[in-house]
Amino acid sequence: MQTLKIGTRGSPLALAQAHETRARLMKAHGLPEEAFEVVPISTSGDRIQDRPLSEAGGKGLFTKEIEEALLDGRIDIAVHSSKDMPTVLPDGLELSTFLPREDARDAFIGKAVKRIADLPHGARVGSSSLRRQALIRRMRPDLDVVMFRGNVQTRLRKLDEGVADGTILAYAGLKRLGLGNVITDLMPLDVFPPAPGQGAIGIESRIGDRAVEKKLAAIHDAPTGQALACERAFLAALDGSCRTPIAGHATISGEKLSFAGLIISPDGTESHEVKLDGLAQDAAAIGAEAARTVRAKAGAKFFEGWA
Repeated sequence: MQTLKIGTRGSPLALAQAHETRARLMKAHGLPEEAFEVVPISTSGDRIQDRPLSEAGGKGLFTKEIEEALLDGRIDIAVHSSKDMPTVLPDGLELSTFLPREDARDAFIGKAVKRIADLPHGARVGSSSLRRQALIRRMRPDLDVVMFRGNVQTRLRKLDEGVADGTILAYAGLKRLGLGNVITDLMPLDVFPPAPGQGAIGIESRIGDRAVEKKLAAIHDAPTGQALACERAFLAALDGSCRTPIAGHATISGEKLSFAGLIISPDGTESHEVKLDGLAQDAAAIGAEAARTVRAKAGAKFFEGWA
């Protein structure tokens, strides 16, 4: 029996996602744990901690080394947080599989208060995400938003050390780590919309690797795949990266798809929203149309200086 090698970042959350993928493959194919090897890979994004990713090179910093291992055959599949994936993948690779999506909301973790609304004037909120920073500033322009890099545990430690009075993390990641108890408030989707792909585990594989395709097909969640096709098309049409505060969330109900997207200036003072409904089978087209609509609303000047 040939071992299937599962590539992943080495953070506790990334490993939890790789282990979930392994467990689903074991169950789907009746295979023992020994049939799989989880291969942690250090990425540039993990090593660079002294500046925002937007200054260091963007989302690809979390995937480059893993994708190199996938292309040269050191691993067979790569497990990612979908929101960290660039919209353009290396030649020969595809995001072929998505696990059932977790709750896509963001979670607030307050040190002395439960909600952002309860923070005192000038309180510090830590985040490394330009989208979260912009949304925080839109809600509370008086707050001091500080850069907060590191994995989930590192950010929680910084909170305990008083680096900030609160932070915002993905609810899905905290749940996967068994850390739901630290959450003091959940952010409503209409007030604090998530990043495209948030809450979804995506699996990258080599195009044309039929044996791997067959294994992955058994664990693919079609509605999540359709939702992500819409959200990633929205992001791609807006040239979305870590340099651009963009939110987007698609929901699937039977054959119907509903999408809500938002673009917001980094300072939170200007934002434009779009909502579109259609057939789930047209997911990518709906995402691209939503991007054209919101770009037209905003006008060309809105995007000047973002890069």
